[in-house]
Amino acid sequence: MTEEISNNIPKHLAIIPDGNRRWAKDRGLEPWDGHEAGAENTEKLIRFALKKGVDCMTIWGSSMDNLTKRPLQEKKALLDIYKKYFERLLNGTDIDENEVRVNFIGRWEEQFPDSLKKVIHALIEKTQKYEKKMLNFMLAYNGDDDILSAIVKIHNKYEKNVKITAELLKENLMTAQLPAVDYLIRTGGDAHLSTGFMMWDTANSQLYFSEEKYPDFNDEKLGEALEEYASRQRRFGK
Repeated sequence: MTEEISNNIPKHLAIIPDGNRRWAKDRGLEPWDGHEAGAENTEKLIRFALKKGVDCMTIWGSSMDNLTKRPLQEKKALLDIYKKYFERLLNGTDIDENEVRVNFIGRWEEQFPDSLKKVIHALIEKTQKYEKKMLNFMLAYNGDDDILSAIVKIHNKYEKNVKITAELLKENLMTAQLPAVDYLIRTGGDAHLSTGFMMWDTANSQLYFSEEKYPDFNDEKLGEALEEYASRQRRFGK
């Protein structure tokens, strides 16, 4: 990677990690084996992104449909994987050494067992004072739900004649504390978005679609994606 490229890093990188189940199916494995491989890969990508200077990183862990429409055995396995890897993040040194604030966004409080919520709350509490970096996990999160919920909040919270502005809407989103997404990567070979993922925050994002299924989207592939970002010119309508 050239010096010019390494200096042009997205401040907020978001990843839609698609392809875990298909990766497992290709290998004759169970769906949760794919989720496990994806979680292990996530650890590596987080370290790589921190090393490259990404200030804010967002990973979409699950939509509501992932948790409500898939088989119970797969859902249970996915929740066990969350617990295992969030405990590793909690007990590891990466977040402390890099002063990373960890956020969990979505309706996970409604969907997760107490044992998993305890680990999540411990991560939130441990990192809440860190301001250097930000790591966000979207769990039981849908972008369309986020927008609709913000509208309901505004309707219930403010007087009828309140002026609706972009700033007011942003303040009432689940992602209120997050900056706009500079670069959105989707793995898995499908060039589309899902359930309006962070639709407000990705309005001006650069998009990158990788053919690699998520467990195979390794450091090298992320490096290539970052090089691609660095080579683009953002015009913002000019």
